[in-house]
Amino acid sequence: MAQNIYDNPDFFDGYSQLPRSREGLDGAPEWPALRAMLPRLQGLRILDLGCGYGWFCRWAQAQGAASVLGLDLSTLMLDRARAMTTDPGIAYEQADLEQLDLSRHTFDLIYSSLAFHYVRDLPQLLRVIRAALAPGGRLVFSIEHPIYMASMQPGWLTTEDGRRVWALDSYQIEGKRETDWLAKGVVKYHRTMGTLINALIAARFAVQRVEDWGPTEADLARQPTLAEEVDRPMMLLIRAEAALRP
Repeated sequence: MAQNIYDNPDFFDGYSQLPRSREGLDGAPEWPALRAMLPRLQGLRILDLGCGYGWFCRWAQAQGAASVLGLDLSTLMLDRARAMTTDPGIAYEQADLEQLDLSRHTFDLIYSSLAFHYVRDLPQLLRVIRAALAPGGRLVFSIEHPIYMASMQPGWLTTEDGRRVWALDSYQIEGKRETDWLAKGVVKYHRTMGTLINALIAARFAVQRVEDWGPTEADLARQPTLAEEVDRPMMLLIRAEAALRP
């Protein structure tokens, strides 16, 4: 089972103060670039993995989606999402992305914002997502950039073969990392860009767009605190299509 850090009261309280929590999609500086990767949502069956407060679910429904399902492991997140949602076309359910089970060909778009770096077995999750997408369906997601994780989060990590090593600017060393962000002991999983892209290819996705996201001058004017993110990409945005038959 994945770590349920968002149900940690200290983490949840800290997360609730972030601009993306208080302002929704408009408070997420990467949102315009991520939105540009999305297809037209009219009539689509949409799944949001790691839906949090449900900001994207409500936006997708407003764009004319046929149905929207938001999944999250955190009960605190789901409680907040349900309290903020009145549209009966949106459903929220609790689910662990490490143990996800989805019916085949049930979604036209699967979306995820900053959740996949918490998943230990990402290749398995990608296979589940691929099978759940209808032919030609899209996966659009953001993830903490591997370069950001390697350069900004030194500390002890556990490699895939079980070794425990000190990581500082260790891009090539993949594996579990424990960081102190909003709370102590937050578990994430570092993968290189090549590992991530190859996992998508192995799951039989056609990668359509990859963006190393960093703040623009307009972003810096709105959120001056993003100045520290200029020197290296903070997030990785990817769009992939279920173009091949499984």
